[in-house]
Amino acid sequence: MVAVTKIKICGLTREEDVDAAIEAGADAIGFVMYEKSARHVTPQRAAELARRLPPFVTPVCLYVNASADLIGRTLQAIPNQLMQFHGDERPAACNWFGRPYLRAARMEPGFDLLDFASQFSNAQAILLDAHVEGYGGGGKVFDWSLIPANVPSPVVLSGGLHAGNVAEGMLAVRPWAVDVSSGVEGAAKGIKDAALIRQFCDAVRQADQQIAALQA
Repeated sequence: MVAVTKIKICGLTREEDVDAAIEAGADAIGFVMYEKSARHVTPQRAAELARRLPPFVTPVCLYVNASADLIGRTLQAIPNQLMQFHGDERPAACNWFGRPYLRAARMEPGFDLLDFASQFSNAQAILLDAHVEGYGGGGKVFDWSLIPANVPSPVVLSGGLHAGNVAEGMLAVRPWAVDVSSGVEGAAKGIKDAALIRQFCDAVRQADQQIAALQA
């Protein structure tokens, strides 16, 4: 049986992009609740977009050192969300809401991912992103060899992925899920390209088949 790698398309701001991601087979849709991001949406706007999601497609809300007020308003607007903490949040802050969450790790030489994952052992998964100025969305690939083989949590591979390199990343890391934002954008941040979304999802499924053949 072919293992199916989960696909998250992040940083969506428009109805047509949400629809394109659903049609292409995305498992999760990410909304950025960080005001300094070009992909930022308000809780109300995120809720409008999330209402387009069919059952079993998960809305993910990305927070960067967010206030309890913002998180509370977003949870009220999208009660079925998976939370994603992408800033400097400590384990107690992530666990405080009692909700499923992803914890982003900013990968760079010297970063102790095993210690980080053990600190955030309650996370549903650890999302591995490149260490860039600011918080994510930089379209930068990190050195996948920095990832130890025995990470105790499911891994979401992120950071500069696109249709042309996601298979290579999947073969190297064997992640539980992959996450893309800038790699499916056209002319501007937050404006997705339906063809690029389709190409990315197709590349993931082809890589799943390739991995299954290697394991047979």
